[in-house]
Order: sequence, then structure tokens, then C-alpha cells
Amino acid sequence: MDYTIVHLIHIFAVSVYGGFLFTDNLFMARMKETLPDKEAAAAREAIMIHVRKVVPKALIVAVVAGLYMFFQVFGTVGEEGLSRFQMLLLLKAFLGSWLGLRGVLQVFFGIQPLVFKSHKFPFILVIMIIFLSQLMWE
Repeated sequence: MDYTIVHLIHIFAVSVYGGFLFTDNLFMARMKETLPDKEAAAAREAIMIHVRKVVPKALIVAVVAGLYMFFQVFGTVGEEGLSRFQMLLLLKAFLGSWLGLRGVLQVFFGIQPLVFKSHKFPFILVIMIIFLSQLMWE
């Protein structure tokens, strides 16, 4: 029962974070094409004021819930080594932890990303994590 609740929380938090990245990369980035530069910057900032209050915290919740689930399902390493599931889960956890570290540094320490300052790279990682999630269970 605990796992199911944490899983639902994880899905919700990932939906908030991934939904923002989807919206930012596919729609908000295109505002410059239809609005003058000043208006596009003002519109983006009006949205980002609210995004900064919710999205980084959703990312942290997603990572914490993901770590809990990781330790619940990883299992033991057999004599033959890591299973395909365990290898993909490790890769997924690494990518998610990198995103989580980035979020923690921003939220709690005010440190902006030193590299990959745009949201394209996190968006690509989220897409990769989604695909890994699907491949893990095959």
C-alpha cells in the first residue's frame, strides 16, 4: 500500500515537472515568433514567477519518491550479475538523480545550473527516463 501511494505521488510530481518542460520547450520557446521581444520576455516571466514556486519542488518530490521506489524494487544482484531490469533502473535513477541534484541546488542554495542552462537538456533526460521506464518492464 505504501508503495502504491508513493508511486502515485511520484507520477503526479513527474507530470508537473515534465509537463512544464514539455510546455516550455514546445510552446513557450516559440512565443518569440509571434510576439515582439519585450512582450515575449514579459509573458515568459509572468509564467515563470509561478513556475519557480512549484516546479522545482515537484522535481524534488519526484526524486525522493523515485529513490524510495528504487530501493523497494531493485532487489538483490544475482550470481550472473545485474539483470536487464536492474541495469535500466540504475541508468534511470542516475538520470533522475542528476535532475534532482540540479533542482536541490536551485531551490535550497540558489545555484543556477553551471552547464545546460536551457530546459532542452532536462527535457531530453525526462524523455529518456520515460522510455527507460517502458523498457525496464519488458
